[in-house]
Amino acid sequence: MTSAVAPQKPTPVRRKITIPSLMKKMKDGEAIVQMAVYDYRSAVVADRLGIDILCVSDTGGMVLFGHRSTVSVSFEEVMFMAQAVDRGLRYGLRMVDMPYWSFHVSPQQAVDNAGKFVAQANAEVMKCEGNRHHVPNIGAIIEAGIPVQGHIGITPMRMAQLGGFIAQGKTAERAIELVVDAREMVGAGCFSIMCEVTMEEVCQFLTETLPVPVVSLGAGNKAHGVHIISSDLFHLYEEHTPRHSKIYTDLIPIIEDVYTRYAADVRNRTYPGPEHTVYMTPSELERFASKVGWTSPPIKQAEERARAKRA
Repeated sequence: MTSAVAPQKPTPVRRKITIPSLMKKMKDGEAIVQMAVYDYRSAVVADRLGIDILCVSDTGGMVLFGHRSTVSVSFEEVMFMAQAVDRGLRYGLRMVDMPYWSFHVSPQQAVDNAGKFVAQANAEVMKCEGNRHHVPNIGAIIEAGIPVQGHIGITPMRMAQLGGFIAQGKTAERAIELVVDAREMVGAGCFSIMCEVTMEEVCQFLTETLPVPVVSLGAGNKAHGVHIISSDLFHLYEEHTPRHSKIYTDLIPIIEDVYTRYAADVRNRTYPGPEHTVYMTPSELERFASKVGWTSPPIKQAEERARAKRA
């Protein structure tokens, strides 16, 4: 008598992340996962594991190219990273963090540059950091048909104006300014707001009162979602690890160990070994040596390898 086989549950069909699906996550209380990525391989892995929003952040210019701040990261460098990330994505929402001075001058400049990211890197949405004074230019991008996530709080492009990497919203007056910034961005049509290193209470208030998803980057755990810089998860930017970044695995000691062992193998002449090497057959080696006048070809070693292979 054969036992009954329980029917297998059908594998759920994976769907592309869209702004409506983010709104549904917000309404259902499902956390939104947002991550900054800069390269193809990271994008492939993050997308495969179901990260909702993959943001090509200008921070990648610091991690990959050695810039001291995001201010000096060029439009072309962000475009280069965005094109690489696009090649690795199928399901996640493709976001590009518009770099310094790419949307600040005028509404037309903002629209032109956002359009380039859409046309040349297949970007779906932009992220623009700033405050209420940048709303006209951000609104122009949205009116042109390109969605934008507004970015308030610590905005690295305005670090000198903010007085350094200092948490924002410590006083009631500053907290109100941040709320006004967020409300005006949403009023201009932003589909989401990201709070970077604001007091948690500011982020929580916006989460409870804004009609769009709020994402926290170092602004506590009360938002609809969380943003992290992928390289911070592995301590790959040693120069500065923000307090809000959790290092899940420190890859630096692992990388140093591998580099050290590789260099030692090369210096000791143990790498590459026979298993990493290709050789001529004895007959072809003899012909080659005869034609070029090589008087001491390793014929004996070639014959020994041939015998070992036959055995």
